[in-house]
Amino acid sequence: MDEKRTIIDDYLSKCEKIIQKIRGQEDAIAKAASWFAESILAGRVVHVFGSGHSRIMVEEMWPRYGSFPGFNPIVELSLTYHNNVVGANGQRQAMFLENVPGLAERILRNFGLSDKDCAFIISSGGANIVPVEMAELFHQKKIKTVALITKEHSAKSTSKRKDGKKLSDFADLVLDSGAPVGDSMVYIDGLETPVSPGSTVGGIIIVNSIKAETARLLTAAGQPPKVLTAPSVIGAEKATAIFEAAYDEHAWRMAELYKNAGK
Repeated sequence: MDEKRTIIDDYLSKCEKIIQKIRGQEDAIAKAASWFAESILAGRVVHVFGSGHSRIMVEEMWPRYGSFPGFNPIVELSLTYHNNVVGANGQRQAMFLENVPGLAERILRNFGLSDKDCAFIISSGGANIVPVEMAELFHQKKIKTVALITKEHSAKSTSKRKDGKKLSDFADLVLDSGAPVGDSMVYIDGLETPVSPGSTVGGIIIVNSIKAETARLLTAAGQPPKVLTAPSVIGAEKATAIFEAAYDEHAWRMAELYKNAGK
């Protein structure tokens, strides 16, 4: 086997190990799904937040094909707008802002929160101030909070908070992406630093595992979710009808949050 194929196989093998780590968390994933289903059945939402590249997991949850309303995807462009890299709206500013105390409170001030809600916070290191404060604020309001971190990486990361607390300190349930310390998984001869991260792979698998079990629970409760589905699967007319109905449901749920903002 040539070197190129060996490197590719190395990465794929490490991804397979991530899947095995996630299989060991099935009970915890099921618990998260049960909490999320309870919130959705109560007419409330699951608040989903991630800064930096953790935004990927937020948008994977909702809205996209195979997803359904009941989630409030909190994506702050100032913390996640990476494509300029440098200059205005560059990466340096985003990395600075995700460690500004008080920003999480300003974000959540836009919503009327309830203890019937749930929260899902994603941060690989679990050490930056904004996601940690976000979880802390949900915790204070007695909102069940699920954290998705990379446990090995978080353990080696230094909290940016003065008290040293991390995301896991304010979570009712902690899930592990299964990636290694530093996230990148492949070492190449002659290259000092590793490449190809794994936390997104594990994070996406966990998100969709939760999504599937939540959909099962909603269906079993007699409230099957409005799942965004491709026209190639169910036909253009039905797909359009589901999209419109799902977006309307999302709007109704969000209207309730906005109506009670600040209360």
